[in-house]
Parts: sequence; C-alpha cells; structure tokens
Amino acid sequence: MTLIKKTMGGFLSVAVLGLALSAQIASAADPAVKKSDSGICHDASSPSYANTKKFTPFNSMDECIKSGGTAPKNAKPQDAPAAPAVVIKKSDSGICHDPSSPSYEKTKKFTPFNSMDECIKSGGKAPKK
Repeated sequence: MTLIKKTMGGFLSVAVLGLALSAQIASAADPAVKKSDSGICHDASSPSYANTKKFTPFNSMDECIKSGGTAPKNAKPQDAPAAPAVVIKKSDSGICHDPSSPSYEKTKKFTPFNSMDECIKSGGKAPKK
C-alpha cells in the first residue's frame, strides 16, 4: 500500500508540474495583440485578452487596427491608433485650411478632416490664394 501511495503521489506531482509548465509556455507564446473573431484588438492591458481564445495574432495595436480591427470600447487613449499627422481644418465659414494656409493657426473653431479632398467633398472650399 505504501508503495502505491508513493507512486500515485509522485505521479500526481509530475502531472501538476506538467500543467504548470504548459501554462507558462502557452502564455510566453501569446502574441502582443489578439484580434478576436468579432474584430476587436486586445493587448495585454485589455480585460478580455486572457479570455480571447479564437484570434488572429498581431505584433502591435496599430498593426491590428490597420488590418480592420477596432480598439476595445474601454481602451485607454494610448491604445488607440495615432491621429493623422496632418489635420485639415474646415472653419465655421466652410473654408478648408491645410497647415500651409495663413489662417491655419488662427482657425480655432473647426471640423477636422484627414485630407483636403475629404474636406472639400464635405462641402468645404479651398482658401483664396
């Protein structure tokens, strides 16, 4: 009986150790960002990261979002993709100002656009030269 108890105890110890090691290996292999089947990009700071089992791996949030994914609703601002480098300002009077416009810095009340083309398509007009 004693031999059986020792053997069973040893087997149980090895099984628990094996499970612990496999969990460590799995977490070490987790990607920086997981894009869930529903298209949400989760990094390690996301409460849903550990629960996301079906996913596409990515190296960064930016890479995941560029693939068509979205940041979680509770994402911190640094998790969101970077804002465009240039903002086109459509003034309240409907004039689209890019950074080269003399009125760009003076324009405080505006609707932002990613490009002049978008601004003009929205009903804006180019500034007079």
